[in-house]
Amino acid sequence: MLSAVILAAGCSADNEGAAEAENNVHTNTETAPDENNSAAEELNETNDAEDNSEEEELEIEDEEENEEGKDEEESDGEEDMEEPETPAYSLQGDSSIAPLEEGAENNAVLLTIDDAPDQHAVEMAETLAELDAGAIFFVNGHFLEGEEKEEMLQHIHELGFEIGNHTMTHPNLRDVTEGETEEEIIALNDRIEEIIGERPRFFRAPFGVNTDKSEEVVETEGMQSMNWTYGYDFEADYMEAEALEEIMVETELLRGGANLLMHDRSFTLEALPGIVEGLREKGYEIVDVRDIE
Repeated sequence: MLSAVILAAGCSADNEGAAEAENNVHTNTETAPDENNSAAEELNETNDAEDNSEEEELEIEDEEENEEGKDEEESDGEEDMEEPETPAYSLQGDSSIAPLEEGAENNAVLLTIDDAPDQHAVEMAETLAELDAGAIFFVNGHFLEGEEKEEMLQHIHELGFEIGNHTMTHPNLRDVTEGETEEEIIALNDRIEEIIGERPRFFRAPFGVNTDKSEEVVETEGMQSMNWTYGYDFEADYMEAEALEEIMVETELLRGGANLLMHDRSFTLEALPGIVEGLREKGYEIVDVRDIE
């Protein structure tokens, strides 16, 4: 701004001088042709000098603006690469979540959705996104066959939801060999990474049945294993939206840090808004999974 003011002032002063010289030329035209030509030449030289000076100052200003633009771009890049905020919760041995800050009130609950992406997972993710409610979608490998299912998983991930490992084929891990257990977990991690570009950090065993081998593989893969606090949409009495919505909010098992289990089902999709709103009305926060260390 200062250079622009100086330039404007300089141009004003130079223009007044040029105008005065031009007046002198017109005044002396009739009486002194040689002097007139000389003055005209001097005026042209003055104008050329002014033009060159203005061009140089404009070039300097352009260079300064370019440098400022580069600095801003570098600054923006640094902001994009900033480390995420410190996690606020940790996963407990009973699969609940607890605040990391000592003495902090635990009014958060974790939403988890198993057996995705079967038929309704994308709609469930879009509903939760509209409600600004986080969740983990635990996926099975047999639901990832074909380009359409890959795109469904990618879309859920792009909406900001955590993708968890629920094994390739959903077996009871007590009924398979150690080698099969390893394949069930690692092959799905590879498949998920192939689709969304990152490996899962949470594992949920089918039917909640973990084994020594599954725990070993989970640890080797750098994941955390979790079951749940409560869930009802696999029980016959709650395979209907209204009944499910009521029990998920009114159950005596609801508490701070609870891990809520749901599945990729049409009636669960229908009940989701009421569940989220009911939990919030009771003072519970739906935790952002990125806040779990």
